[in-house]
Amino acid sequence: MSFNITRRGLASLGAGLAAAPAFAQSNIPTGNATAPRLPIESGASLRMLRPVRFVQPDEEVFRANVARFAQQHNIQVRVDFVGWEDINQQTAVTANSGAGPDLIIGFSDAPHVYQDKLIELTDVAEYLGQKYGGWKRLAQRYGKRHGTNNWIGLPFGASGGPMVWRQSAVREAGFQSIPDDHANYLRLCQELKRLNKPAGFALGNAVGDGNSFANWLVWSFGGKLVNEDGSVGINSRETINALNYLRELYPTFIPGTIAWNDISNNRAYASNELFMTTNGVSLYFALKNDPATRAIADDTQHSMLPKGLASSPPMGGLTLNAMVFRHSRFPNASKALLAFLMEVEQYDPWLQANLGYWAQPLNAYNDSAVWKSDPKVEIFRDTMDTEFYNGYSGPITEGTAAANADYVMVQMCASVASGQATPEQAVREAERRAQRFFRRR
Repeated sequence: MSFNITRRGLASLGAGLAAAPAFAQSNIPTGNATAPRLPIESGASLRMLRPVRFVQPDEEVFRANVARFAQQHNIQVRVDFVGWEDINQQTAVTANSGAGPDLIIGFSDAPHVYQDKLIELTDVAEYLGQKYGGWKRLAQRYGKRHGTNNWIGLPFGASGGPMVWRQSAVREAGFQSIPDDHANYLRLCQELKRLNKPAGFALGNAVGDGNSFANWLVWSFGGKLVNEDGSVGINSRETINALNYLRELYPTFIPGTIAWNDISNNRAYASNELFMTTNGVSLYFALKNDPATRAIADDTQHSMLPKGLASSPPMGGLTLNAMVFRHSRFPNASKALLAFLMEVEQYDPWLQANLGYWAQPLNAYNDSAVWKSDPKVEIFRDTMDTEFYNGYSGPITEGTAAANADYVMVQMCASVASGQATPEQAVREAERRAQRFFRRR
């Protein structure tokens, strides 16, 4: 899916957006900051790649924002929207061929895989940080080259995946809320299964849901893919304990989760087949806005994932992370576009349009009206304040990013759940696979 924005096309786009709902007034605090000088190159035209939307207004407002930039600078900007499972592959092709889009909004640690193919965005990042209250913890992790203050990515926001659960089912199972410890959480899942109102979590190669569940499982037992010194740490007693727990937990799941992608649990939950899972806010609003499923939305609650043995809920955030490639003939225009999209006039309407699906990387946007729009949405506001990230607890490098993109953790968990491997066999295989990527560094 793609579109081109030129001055000629603005009239029709504007007419379509005239019917879009107005956004609430936010009081976003700003500080004094001097914007970097980025004179637009003569004859500039840009092509951007980004993931498709999960919430329809995301794309509509994003298009409108890009259109305003194109109009102001009298240039053409083309944006291609691609599937979540395709974005990593297309980013790799772009980086390795040295041709294609000028800039890509990819996921999470992608800039760390291709850092030598990118231009730095430090001037833009420092300006935005000064103006909008500083960057959140997860944004700094994914944005900066490890061990430096040099920005190679510009995070746009992160999608949180908290627990999504039917209050009536959880109460029927004998619980008022989601337990924070492993033993009672397992007991809740077992009771839901007995009531034929099961839980279910993705164990397929799902960019968001699959990685989210595998990471939570391992982190909640104190395991990690990477040690603080950068060595592979997945083969540990903590990881084996997590996988032994999974052998008890998995039989309580709705059938088929090993083949799930990022929309599978949405469908099952909306069909009254699934009663507890993890998801972004898109599921809740889809249910809420459809009269046929409004009752499910009313019965739905959100909460943080169980901490287990961790000191805080072990949840990362699937992060949109923009990068500009060295092969671009128009680096100033590319950087100017990114800065423009993060300014309050553009960013806050986009944030509100997403209904909480993407949470802000800059602290000032904590005050966006979206976080007061619905009591069930506020939990998503602090998604990027987490200490957990892909490759926790080591440095983010090409190796950690590649291991995540190759679903090392997800497939380790799936092999145990399916009975194809014992926990000990699974961690050894995960260690072997991960070490291949780290030897490339």
